[in-house]
Amino acid sequence: MDENEEFAFSLQDSKAAYVLSNVAEVVERILTFVPTRSLLRIASVCRLWRNCARRVLRTQQQLTWVSACGPSDAEVHALCGILAEEVEKVYLLPKTVLAMVDCEAFKGQAYCYRQNKAKKSRQSVETVDELTMVFPKGCEIMGIASPGIVLTPSGPSSGPPQEYQEGEAGFAVMFPSMEGVKIKPFHFCKKSITPTSLQEAGLVDNPDLRVVLMFVYEAYKPGGARFLSQILEPLAKSKALIAGGLVDSVFSPTRQCCSEGAYGVMGLALSGPKVQGASVLLDQDITNPKEAEATIRRLKAAKIPERNTIGFMFACVGRGQNYYNNQANVEADAFHKVFPNTPLFGLFGNGEIGCDRIVKDDYTLCDTDTDCLQHEYTTVMTLVHLG
Repeated sequence: MDENEEFAFSLQDSKAAYVLSNVAEVVERILTFVPTRSLLRIASVCRLWRNCARRVLRTQQQLTWVSACGPSDAEVHALCGILAEEVEKVYLLPKTVLAMVDCEAFKGQAYCYRQNKAKKSRQSVETVDELTMVFPKGCEIMGIASPGIVLTPSGPSSGPPQEYQEGEAGFAVMFPSMEGVKIKPFHFCKKSITPTSLQEAGLVDNPDLRVVLMFVYEAYKPGGARFLSQILEPLAKSKALIAGGLVDSVFSPTRQCCSEGAYGVMGLALSGPKVQGASVLLDQDITNPKEAEATIRRLKAAKIPERNTIGFMFACVGRGQNYYNNQANVEADAFHKVFPNTPLFGLFGNGEIGCDRIVKDDYTLCDTDTDCLQHEYTTVMTLVHLG
């Protein structure tokens, strides 16, 4: 390289350095292509880059997810095994995470310490701590284990949603801070549930409440049914959409007020003018794919925008492949056919919570009592729009 070529390259470098150090519009545009974890590191370079990074973070208003399936040779669940790497690639700053895994793989490898010192439960304290360390400080993680999982594959090869009633599967849906949307996690047991705690969680006396996703664990224990009614009674009187199910257990956040094996409820209260929701109930009479699709298609009447909308499917363990004469993935396929651009997540549990309801703007399509929210051998299919 002669002196003229060296001078030309030096000049180009100096121009690039000037632009990257002084032209905010260019820096901000470049930073939109940078994953959030790297963006946070870049923000420490200089004041200009920090301000540009903050503006980019404020524009990242769409949820994202990581999902995994198939057997894992590691001591941790398949989802935990890929989560750290995949979170490095996301383009948002998670504020709330809803994670679900199958309870058989997550708990099934628990061994008594005397039987096998080399193996430990996948639901160990270490696993929960590792999950917490993946996400930013202050991010609230709601972790649930249930008999079966419904997920949409993540990554470039993302495809139609899949139902997993057997085998290892799990997902983590990440919600950023969004304008006009407030997501409030809650967790109660028989010791902590009071009118005041319900109010603090935004579940009662909250005119902006739009959607409640709730997951009840150990509900079969004595007193569990009464506890569930205690939660549902005030919610049934609200104008919010209520959806969820009875799950095997929860693993995050850790319990502070009740003993291991006690019943309780965990979930998310979604409030704000930009939140919309709709749900339909696939009852016991729906026994073939055509009927399932026709019922799910009723969600179209809500006219909920596709952008930044997520689907939830809460089904009974008695449904799925055996319920539809050995046809697999019937309800997830029906949802995908009606809403091809909307990701679907959920679970197979031991009871379903929900009803036919539309919550949009300042009106609710129908009202129900507490009894109509609890079901068996059904599926609650739900759409939630986050603005």
